[in-house]
Amino acid sequence: MEETMYELFAPLRVGKTTLPNRLVMAPMTRSRSVDRSVNALTAEYYAQRAGAGLIITEGTQPSVIGQGYIDTPGLHSAEQAAAWRGVTDAVHAAGGRIFVQLMHSGRVGHPSLYPDGALPLAPSAIATGGQMYTPEGKVDHPVPREMTLEDIARTVEDFVSAAQYAVEAGFDGVELHGANGYLIQQFLADGSNHRTDVYGGSVENRVRFADEVARAVSDAIGPERVGIRLSPGSTSEGVSESDPAGLYRTLIRTLAPYNLAYVHIMEFGHREVTELIRAEWPGTLILNPHRTGAEPSVTPEVALQVVRDGLADAVSIGSLWLANPDLDRRIQAGGPYNTPDPSTFYGGDHRGYTDYPTLSA
Repeated sequence: MEETMYELFAPLRVGKTTLPNRLVMAPMTRSRSVDRSVNALTAEYYAQRAGAGLIITEGTQPSVIGQGYIDTPGLHSAEQAAAWRGVTDAVHAAGGRIFVQLMHSGRVGHPSLYPDGALPLAPSAIATGGQMYTPEGKVDHPVPREMTLEDIARTVEDFVSAAQYAVEAGFDGVELHGANGYLIQQFLADGSNHRTDVYGGSVENRVRFADEVARAVSDAIGPERVGIRLSPGSTSEGVSESDPAGLYRTLIRTLAPYNLAYVHIMEFGHREVTELIRAEWPGTLILNPHRTGAEPSVTPEVALQVVRDGLADAVSIGSLWLANPDLDRRIQAGGPYNTPDPSTFYGGDHRGYTDYPTLSA
């Protein structure tokens, strides 16, 4: 191992799970789940990357109406849980650890995704202004249906049910997707949440949905199995936050008493908010650091600096894990690294999915 990289390979306790290194595989949508279910190819893909300290899966919808893209997996039926069991068994057999990311897309969706042709749900009836890919081409996101109090309560239960299915499927834990403009962040952000009831208006009201989901899931499966991903200041999918520092200070202080396994930050250039969260959050912090310049991905050098500076306890890396199934070994060896092929990121077969070579190959 390169001596300069040793901090990345120190063990780390996350909830009740001990990670052998601080290199986390970030959640990455791959759109290869036909009929909303994973398969043997999915198991091979994740098992190949079991050298990660922790694998966080692609976003997985906790309900039918939570789907936001074509060919993404679900975890809202016994059949889907059984299919995911093939993935977790393969990862564990290879010595890995794996959390499933539970992602309700909210207004990022389209009636064509749902069997009953329903409108997607959101805190307020405000469209993203964006589009979605379909087999027939791009379509506009529609104006969503504003969620009733009954819808909100049912959605919290959907997260709980999916988390229980995750335990049944053998996952080490779940990550609640509260980032990148999806449902939980839609409630957090004042640009997408114009409600006038207890879920809108003040910062305290806008963090209520995230709080209820985190508390309910923690009560159901244990907080040591629950992480949450946040993206302060993100403008993904049309969201906007007028005061990220104040919003996330309130959210972190609200979540802190639950002793969640971790907070995972997807950074969008707001380093001062990352530092604020680091100071406020008493537990493990994972960071996917903001990238500047020409670098297409978080590099090992950037990851090392994050850990060495104490900015986070572990670093999540995306496309380098995608293209390098043995990334941990490559970092230990000082490279070289395969180059990711963006043309195969979404959809397709094994090409650009399970056929990236390892060093030994």
